[in-house]
Amino acid sequence: MIKIVIFDFDGTLADTFDLIFAITNHLSVEFGYKQAKKEEIPEIEKLSPLQVINQSGISIFKVPFLLRRIRAEFQKEINNVSLFSGIQEILLELKQQGYQLGIITSNSQKNVEFVLQKYDLLIFDFIISASTLFGKDKVIKKYLKVENIQPEEIVYIGDEVRDISASKKAKVKVIAVTWGFNSREVLSDYQPDALVDRPQELMEVINNF
Repeated sequence: MIKIVIFDFDGTLADTFDLIFAITNHLSVEFGYKQAKKEEIPEIEKLSPLQVINQSGISIFKVPFLLRRIRAEFQKEINNVSLFSGIQEILLELKQQGYQLGIITSNSQKNVEFVLQKYDLLIFDFIISASTLFGKDKVIKKYLKVENIQPEEIVYIGDEVRDISASKKAKVKVIAVTWGFNSREVLSDYQPDALVDRPQELMEVINNF
């Protein structure tokens, strides 16, 4: 039985794509990669993070420094960040039904808590901020080990193909949401345990697990 529901933050709970897109373009000269054009977004949505990095031309060694700068720039614009419509209600319903709630994100805990507080949603049992670009599965496995939790007690919810891959490596169920970064078509190719198009569908899927 599922007891713990873990969410990604950017693109799953919070609608941050346009902001992060603008920030990464702004930092392109400083970090030496080419800017992306808005008309390229449909193609970008079909790519994995590694493919995005390779296509941009940025050195892989610069990526950790770029991520830190993105988080810092993100904080400056955080008042403009909103949750996706319907997310607030689903989180409150999950909490009311007795599920433990968590977040694993590459964004900073400070940024995440600021947005949640704006919506009166400081209801999460834990928020783990870590460099998850290539190692989210390790973060999930570490959480399982430290808290002595069985993989079958957890479901992870994310909007990217790396969320699906990481969850499968950690042997936990995964729900992919189509309102975030990767397209429905691409997410489906990675065969998540469930694929949802609206936040309102999450409750039924989780309960059915």
